[in-house]
Amino acid sequence: MTPRVGIIGAGMAGYGAAHRLVEAGLQPVIYERRDHYGGHTATYHLEAGFTFDEGPHISFTSDPRIQRILADAVDGDYETLHAKVNNYWRGHWIKHPVQVNLHGLPTELVVRVLRDFIAAQHADEGPIGNYEEWLRASFGDTLAETFPMEYTRKNHTTEARNLSTDWIGPRLYRPQLEEVLAGALSAETSDVHYITEFRYPRHGGFVSYLRRFMESADVRLRHRVAAVDPRERVLTFADGTQSGYDRLISSMPLPELARIIDGAPPDVIEAAGLLAASEVVVVNLGIDRPDVIDAHWTYFYDPDILFARLSTPFLQSSHNVPDGTSSLQAEVYYSAKYRPLTMSLDEVSDRVVADLVRCGILREEDRILVRHAVHVRYANVIFDHDRADAVALIHAYLDELGIAYCGRYGEWGYLWTDESFISGERAADAVLAMP
Repeated sequence: MTPRVGIIGAGMAGYGAAHRLVEAGLQPVIYERRDHYGGHTATYHLEAGFTFDEGPHISFTSDPRIQRILADAVDGDYETLHAKVNNYWRGHWIKHPVQVNLHGLPTELVVRVLRDFIAAQHADEGPIGNYEEWLRASFGDTLAETFPMEYTRKNHTTEARNLSTDWIGPRLYRPQLEEVLAGALSAETSDVHYITEFRYPRHGGFVSYLRRFMESADVRLRHRVAAVDPRERVLTFADGTQSGYDRLISSMPLPELARIIDGAPPDVIEAAGLLAASEVVVVNLGIDRPDVIDAHWTYFYDPDILFARLSTPFLQSSHNVPDGTSSLQAEVYYSAKYRPLTMSLDEVSDRVVADLVRCGILREEDRILVRHAVHVRYANVIFDHDRADAVALIHAYLDELGIAYCGRYGEWGYLWTDESFISGERAADAVLAMP
């Protein structure tokens, strides 16, 4: 008999899982707690014609197969853009990444950065036990303390020494001395950011990549899973209704999933309590002029500027805004474990606007046509030193139960769009291989 496969979560990972199962001839049921699909890749269409995603989302995969799947999903109607990425620090606009673009910064700072960078290259690196040690060994003390360690406090909500190095990958460019010297002496440098070109749907926001599939799939919205009975293979929803399954795939955040499984042992519940993730307040602004800033995203290092990153939906697609306007999206990070959110959304929004004026991005006379703030409970996994062992224990338990897991919050990792889709495919393959 054809097995009944349930998928928890209608985001990019759930999309990947369902896509793979449909290819195999199955008809999975996708359960989504919200009243719309998309998960973390959802899109909001606000008044006056402004479109914002739930945080900045772009597709920069180099995998031809994933490129083809996403392109076909929007009938080839996408923009291909060269990434413009910069940084802001104490009134200076710096090309990204900072470590190879020091030209124009205060001479005294550049001298100290170069001195410490050279010293770090000749030091015995020794064993690296945390992210702070990796930063100091890679860039020297001055650059590490001035830029990435400050950004870590804003983005990861904790100190760099509290993080492992498991998540770094290509995200932080580790340059040669010649590149650092060249970037200190000249304003003209090569692009070495890991994202040079990206794609974005021309119409409808990032969620358009999911729309065609999700609107033809069996997606059941407003179905928040409140309990999982792995023995009887029954899901119980928040409204008290139930649904059976033969195989189950979950992109639900691991801490939440572990707590709703009937009979979950104490050590699994304890491990779930150790996992940390940042949450984000995304502040979306529609501005009454078209030239507010010329960068797809900007990193902000100053601790007295509330937001960590600013992106520009109007530069991803001109259809994200009405003619003659622009849009900004600021990200302000918190976490229950390290820096709880204590401000209201209106207070966060007011601070963001004030800081944008202080940076010179907004003018006092600018008219804000749309102001929209949303609190996203799960943003990024925090790779602190509790993570690895806790994830391994929970995953081993789910493997015993035959529950496949996928996505950023199911794998509890740092997954990009294409990686989330592929993670869903892997979970589907695991289900298809089950006896």
